[in-house]
Amino acid sequence: MPRHRLVLILACVVGLVVTAGLAWNAGVFKSEPPVPIGGAFQLVDQNGKPATEKVLKGKWSLVFFGFTYCPDVCPGTLQALSAATDQLGPKAKDLQIVFISIDPGRDNPEQMKTYLSNDFIPKSTIGLTGAPEQVQVAAKAYKVYYAKNGEGPGYTMDHSTMTYLMDPKGRYKTIIPYGTPPDEIARRVGDAMREG
Repeated sequence: MPRHRLVLILACVVGLVVTAGLAWNAGVFKSEPPVPIGGAFQLVDQNGKPATEKVLKGKWSLVFFGFTYCPDVCPGTLQALSAATDQLGPKAKDLQIVFISIDPGRDNPEQMKTYLSNDFIPKSTIGLTGAPEQVQVAAKAYKVYYAKNGEGPGYTMDHSTMTYLMDPKGRYKTIIPYGTPPDEIARRVGDAMREG
């Protein structure tokens, strides 16, 4: 092989090594650690009893943030979660739905209890609410967006629509997007339970 060709190949190799090194230092190949979802909160349940993140311990939890005056997304999501729970059969005893209100101005414990008494919501569902600052802490821990929309008693709330599946140690497992059919929710929960 001619010397000039060998020098050219060597220069290319050195160039690639230098480029890779610069890219590494710039973070191109480094993956950032995932932002944790979930964490500490202090709220009250639908019976007015203090509740913390410990309510997630011991069972798989489907955690959804919404509000009781929600016209469509919240009841639709809770119906889907309920139907998925039914499809899980005996495994459902190890699963709970946790509904956290992002509308503390209207969703006091009494209102949550009334709302959760609807037939389409499993009786084991836990409803959580609290002071605005407490709700804000919980929403921030789960990376949930919410904002008041409108004025007067008929205002509504804009909010994130995903459901979080948390394991029995209260650790995040996966997100279930809004609109996921009940059979797919049941499949995802069942798969997570099998994986542990």
